[in-house]
Amino acid sequence: MTHEVITRETIAEAMTYEGYRGLIQERLANNQSTGTNHSEAMVGYTTLNEKRMKRLDKTTTLTDATMTALENIKQHQIWLVLTEGWCGDAAQTVPLMAKMAAATDKVTLRLILRDTHLPIMDAFLTNGGRSIPKLIVLDAATLEVLGSWGPRPAAAQQLFLEAKAKPDFNYPQLQKDLQLWYTKDKSVSAQQELVALIEQAERVTIE
Repeated sequence: MTHEVITRETIAEAMTYEGYRGLIQERLANNQSTGTNHSEAMVGYTTLNEKRMKRLDKTTTLTDATMTALENIKQHQIWLVLTEGWCGDAAQTVPLMAKMAAATDKVTLRLILRDTHLPIMDAFLTNGGRSIPKLIVLDAATLEVLGSWGPRPAAAQQLFLEAKAKPDFNYPQLQKDLQLWYTKDKSVSAQQELVALIEQAERVTIE
């Protein structure tokens, strides 16, 4: 399966992880977030996320299973990630994706902002919503879509859905609960699911 909305130009213009981090820092220096909403709340989320990413860059450790899956990748892949600086889930998982991509020469990680790439986002909705981060695994040679993942590990998604279903839904409390979940999980769930995604992509490539 290919998506005409993802082109070679999309990949060429996409950011490296270092470029993404630099963009966020540049925006924060100007009291802005990524996207078009530069409210105090959004800038606050982005500031917290920058601190989280800086910490996770140093503390995230890849499991043996993750390393084995990365070593077994046969065909070069492009991991294209839809993200934004204000997104708490992205701050928790994009550093992991970056560490995984850096551990193999078979994966090239590139990032694009959701709000400036809505046609791509709308091809990879979650339950009809523009949820991020969204990782799209592409065959580097053909840009065939080999699989996708996001916006969060299954257990965290269940927490999210249960909270939203409550009559007294409290978004700030949900954000706190999700961040606590990520802290306790230490990226284990995300690594397991990304390993499954890698294995799925390999099967698609072989077929």
